[in-house]
Amino acid sequence: MTDRSRGDTLASHPTQVKTMTQEQKDFSDLPLNKQLLNALIENGFSKPTPIQSKAIPLVSAGHDLLGIAQTGTGKTAAFVLPLLMKVKYAQGNDPRALILAPTRELAIQIESHAQKLAIYTDLRIASIYGGSGTKLQKEKFEKGVDIIIATPGRFMDFYREQIFITKHIKTLVLDEADRMLTMGFGGQIKKIMEIIPSKRQNLLFSATFPPEVEELSHDFLEFPERVEIAPQATPSAMIEQRTYELPNRRTKINFLQYILEKEEEFSRVLIFCRTKKNASDVHHFIDRKITKASAVIHGNKDQNTRINAVNRFQNGEVQVLVATDVVARGIDIRGVSHVINYDVPHLNEDYVHRIGRTGRADTEGVAITLVMPQEWEKIEEIESVIKQKIPRLDLPSEVNIAPTEKEEAQEIARILDYQKQKRDPSYKGAFHARKEKSGSVPKERKHASKNKSKGRNKRGK
Repeated sequence: MTDRSRGDTLASHPTQVKTMTQEQKDFSDLPLNKQLLNALIENGFSKPTPIQSKAIPLVSAGHDLLGIAQTGTGKTAAFVLPLLMKVKYAQGNDPRALILAPTRELAIQIESHAQKLAIYTDLRIASIYGGSGTKLQKEKFEKGVDIIIATPGRFMDFYREQIFITKHIKTLVLDEADRMLTMGFGGQIKKIMEIIPSKRQNLLFSATFPPEVEELSHDFLEFPERVEIAPQATPSAMIEQRTYELPNRRTKINFLQYILEKEEEFSRVLIFCRTKKNASDVHHFIDRKITKASAVIHGNKDQNTRINAVNRFQNGEVQVLVATDVVARGIDIRGVSHVINYDVPHLNEDYVHRIGRTGRADTEGVAITLVMPQEWEKIEEIESVIKQKIPRLDLPSEVNIAPTEKEEAQEIARILDYQKQKRDPSYKGAFHARKEKSGSVPKERKHASKNKSKGRNKRGK
């Protein structure tokens, strides 16, 4: 690997950008040319967000940058705009800039933003990603590409097939770095850093800054400037958060039906499930019982189906989109009225990314999390990460509270027992107590009575 020891020394103490006494009031105050300013106006961008105001001048000046910003703050344009300024115009056949993203949805989203902002340039921008055929993606390179947006695996595949060469790449962007490491792309990122020129500008953007991302920044960034717009993993103030406790799965689906039938209020709803099976089951229920204007996205769906579902949701044909965390960071849709966490996310940080699909671009949104009794421990962890309490609301009286089936009740009790034992190793567990109460014979007493009867038998003989 290229020796970047100087960067390693200083990356652990990146320069913190001081709060500006006067925020940029307009995009024209930033180092952007007329073509980009016209594209911004055409796409309805009136003024820069804080991350854009602070990052664009630094990136334009050639600095390496560490950007910490929550989802929905406009960080895509914060690196795309100065990148378009740097690359300027079409030149040669091989890429001069690379943007890495963790998911195909995010890669597609970044390409869409970049194409809109580059409308008045002749720049050639292409996204490549796994989960779909390579033929059409390879065709994008026939007339040359200036900027590649890629998932790490597909980038390495194309590199090995010599679809392009990397020696002209002068800028590398890692977007959603925390998610990339969570998904296990750390090794591939290091390989990519080895096959592109060491003399380059590096930009790393992440919504959170856990130790893994900090370690990556040491290898990746050289004399970086740091821009942090909000406390790490802080949800947008535009999002109203709520939690409801549901005693069992049947009541959970009853409550979901109750809120979704308020069509006027719940106009465009994104529902997150933890597993592909749950997502399919919830979508099937909604489609059968509530509305046909629904769709589902998860890892088993092919790319065209996923893109079509997002497009239909975007243009209002679909009222409810059910998804796994595969799209928690990959879609930017205006007007999402509600995000519903049907399942509490497995990773605490994913809570911020899920609910960040609403309350975007200075609009208000609502995030509702449905919590089973055994999930309150996870909610407390999330509250610790986001450094705020999430309001707990009572179930509306109209919701039908179903009885908990015996098997589910036992499952919930086992998990609660396990959680209590983790906190207090001396805790024996509710099941242990119940067995003692019901008169079941402990092991030692069973052995004792067996020995007694053996003795009686011997004496009888």
